[in-house]
Amino acid sequence: MERPSHMLRRLLVGQVRGVFHDSAKGEKPVKASDLALYPPGSVIRRVHGDVTSMMIGGVSALLMQMLHPAALAGIWDHSSFRDDMLGRLQRTARFIAVTTYAERAEAEAAIARVRQVHEHVRGTLDGGAAYAANDPWLLAWVHICEAMSFLDAWIAYGEPFMTLAEQDRYFAETALVARALGADPVPESRAQAVVLMARFRDELAVTERTREVARRVLHQPAPSIALAPAQAMMMQASVALLPGWARRMHGFSVPVMAWPLVRVGAFALAGTMRWAFRGKR
Repeated sequence: MERPSHMLRRLLVGQVRGVFHDSAKGEKPVKASDLALYPPGSVIRRVHGDVTSMMIGGVSALLMQMLHPAALAGIWDHSSFRDDMLGRLQRTARFIAVTTYAERAEAEAAIARVRQVHEHVRGTLDGGAAYAANDPWLLAWVHICEAMSFLDAWIAYGEPFMTLAEQDRYFAETALVARALGADPVPESRAQAVVLMARFRDELAVTERTREVARRVLHQPAPSIALAPAQAMMMQASVALLPGWARRMHGFSVPVMAWPLVRVGAFALAGTMRWAFRGKR
């Protein structure tokens, strides 16, 4: 008879993997290869290998990205985001997993597919300015939001004493895929990332469309009843992870008294997920 702890682990892993992989399309978990873009021991493998911090960082990154009108327009005009939010999140998560862990040829093919899609994502903003998903500057914004959010979530819930040298190494490693996608400029250290993000501040704005997309992100239905409490906790942690200026732009408020509860809850969730996935990658 299966031990209760083993049953719990199997059920939990199955539920979470269902979020990241579309089983209807025959997708299976990405297996780590020694022939990946990033070799074993890379900082990026450590950061991207933690389920909870990646989910928290992923939502936080999306909330950041949508503050740029061109990035928001690309999501609004050219994707099924509003009707298939889980599908879009699955595709993003799988792209990160493939480019981090899969064999080089598979990672390069995934990058080529994304670049091809970006060629067709273009349009006009409400003010009349043109936008294009393959714009190097816009890609730099998308990249810096993801890199900062994933790293900060890992530091908050996985490695609070991560050295600055290893943080810089993470940015240097993520630069490889960012440049392959066409982003420019691409930071290779935390200091460079902070400076670059500051350069974008004057381009950011919040509209009713921004608020609607943010509501859809933060209040999307959970994949299952079992995951609903964990999802609610991660959404709160994602908002708390945002820089103060980004929370203020969105109009989010995180009561000071709620911060400890959010952090403790997210820490507990992260520990449970690591226990469940131990030995699974």
